[in-house]
This record gives sequence, structure tokens and C-alpha cells, in this order.
Amino acid sequence: MAHSYTPGLTVTEQTVIRRRRQLPLPGTVLVNVGDQVQSNQPVAKAELPGKVYPLNLANQLGVAPDEISDYLVKKPGEPVQKDEILAENKPLIKWFKTEIRSPITGTVESVSTVTGQVLLREPPRVLEVLAYVDGTVVEVQPQQGVTVEAVCTLIQGIFGIGGETWGTLAMAARSPDEVLTPAQLTADMKGKIVVGGSFLPAETLAKAKAVGIAGLVVGGIHDKDLRALLGYDLGVAITGTEQVGFTLILTEGFGTIPMAQKTFKLLSAHAGQKAAISGATQIRAGVIRPEIVIAKPAGAVSAGVTVAPQREGIQIGDPVRIIRDPLFGKIGQVSALPSDLQKIPTESEVRVLEVQFPDGQVAVVPRTNIEVIEGS
Repeated sequence: MAHSYTPGLTVTEQTVIRRRRQLPLPGTVLVNVGDQVQSNQPVAKAELPGKVYPLNLANQLGVAPDEISDYLVKKPGEPVQKDEILAENKPLIKWFKTEIRSPITGTVESVSTVTGQVLLREPPRVLEVLAYVDGTVVEVQPQQGVTVEAVCTLIQGIFGIGGETWGTLAMAARSPDEVLTPAQLTADMKGKIVVGGSFLPAETLAKAKAVGIAGLVVGGIHDKDLRALLGYDLGVAITGTEQVGFTLILTEGFGTIPMAQKTFKLLSAHAGQKAAISGATQIRAGVIRPEIVIAKPAGAVSAGVTVAPQREGIQIGDPVRIIRDPLFGKIGQVSALPSDLQKIPTESEVRVLEVQFPDGQVAVVPRTNIEVIEGS
């Protein structure tokens, strides 16, 4: 019998992850294989060429293009400061003197005696790639980047926005079904990763931005509040580059949905510890999940932990979440895996499974309508 595999969320106390940290253009790798790195430590850097400013000296000096070399004070390749003289004429009467000053600080890149134009370039901008997680460098790609391995607690979410950040985990909610209110966000949470419960109202989003919270982890949010926060509809795309002031991770979905007990308990157990989070999400053409990574100190690692193998298929007893209406967001366990195709209300014949919920109720659900909650 063929396996039916549904990608799921990982929620586990201890696993091994590897994250590739790569430059967008050739540069310099700053660490070596075996080095221990911190999440905010640069592991590679590159220089992005500065912006080019064209300046027509011939027109401003009133000379022929092939004569401008005689008037240059700064030659190609030389540095120049803003408002420093680039070129000047030397008339017999000083009142007729013309001085052309640099509009930027940078370098004289080139001079054209055909157009009479000089090109100035701003200093290069240094681009640094950070380690993102506390861990060990296990691979180096010369001039490109590194791979960092970490033994960690890993919790993946359903959806997120915002880039990579880190901070101390702070529990604002006391239970997974509690709505996160503005009053629960205090000034001492600035720069922290704050964990809520079932729902994040619009007013709490505004308070989080005002306080300077680094990240928010909650069960759900209204899609209209997300649109208001972003100022546009996301559509179907990869997220993670949004500039909203913090990173947001939804563990369950859209609406008021209590955070899964396992997720909430795991986050609660690590309150006060440093966490790295990323809101990057992609649901098509290669799944990317938003995540909370809590690296473990070397002395706290259990022996024999290896990179988790890919699962071969859904199994009876697996915890799953329903990801389609009318049972969207409900969590239960696989209680049966019928081998025969069954007809659903749309008249299609599909492979199904039975899910038993904590209250004892059982539902028959298409296998494409669930995701496995993976973990130890």
C-alpha cells in the first residue's frame, strides 16, 4: 500500500536543525568549520557597490568635453568628500572663477572626455549575514556562506510575517485560550519574544509596536487586522521581508483559535530563555514554515540526538490539525487509515482518515485536509 504523506508542523523539545546562511553575491566568510557561533554574530559579509552619481563637468565649466582633464582637482580613483572641490577653472580675474564641488562623499570612478561627464560612486555598503541561531558551523561554502547546526527546541507555526530576530521568551498569556490584551504588554517586554494565547486583537498589535516588542507568537489573528497592519493584501507569496516593527508568528491560523496545548506548554517551559524566530512563510513551490528556535546549551543536550529523518507517511496515533472548514483548527489523533477511496460531498473520491478529538468524537477527513504535528 502506498504511503500518503502530509507535510506537518514540528513541535518538539529536542531536535537538530541546519540552517544555511548565504550571501546574495560573492563575499568573505568570517568563520571556520567547528566554530561556535551566536545568533547575532556575523558569519559572512560582502560589499554592495555604492550608488553612482553622474556630473557633467564640461557644461558647468563651459569647456569642451576633451578639455575637462585640465580642470580636474580630483583624478579617477581618488577619494572625495562631500563639498570638496572636484574641478575648477583658473581665470585671470578671480571673480570669474568656477568651482565644482562634490555632492557626495565617495570616489571619482571615471571621467569621460567624450561626454564631459564624471561619475562619482558612494562608498560600498557592507552586507552582513548573521548566524541566526546559536550553534556550530558544520560547512563552509567559500565566498558564499556557511551552514550552522544547532541542537534545539523547535516550534513551527502556520503563518508569519517579518524577518529573523531574537530575544528572551516572555509569557504574556496564562492559558492557550486567552486573548492577548494591550494591558498584558508591559514596558519590560521591549526586545523580547512575547507569547500570547488564542487571539491577537488590532489594539494589541499597535501596543506591541509602541512597546518595541521583537516578536509575537499567538494562536490566531483576524485577516482584516493583518491587512490593516501591512497596508496591503499579501496574496500567495513568500513572507518574511515585511517591515512592521516586529515579527509575528501564528501557530494555528486566522481567527480566534486556542494555541495547541503542546505548543503552549513547550513555550511556557522555556520562558526566560533566548529564542530566535523567523516569520518567513511559503505555502507553494517548497514549503517554508515560520519558526521559534530555542538553542540548547552544550551541557543540556541528550546523547545520540541526530537530524530527524523524513517521515514515511501518516500513522495511527499521529497528532494532526484540520486545515479546512468546517473543522478548521481542531486538533486530534489519527484513529484509523481506511485503504479504500471514499466519496466526499464534492462527489470526488479521495483517500481519507479518521480523526478522534479529545472529547471522543470521531470525524472522517480527506487526508489533504490535515497536517501532521510532528515532534517528540
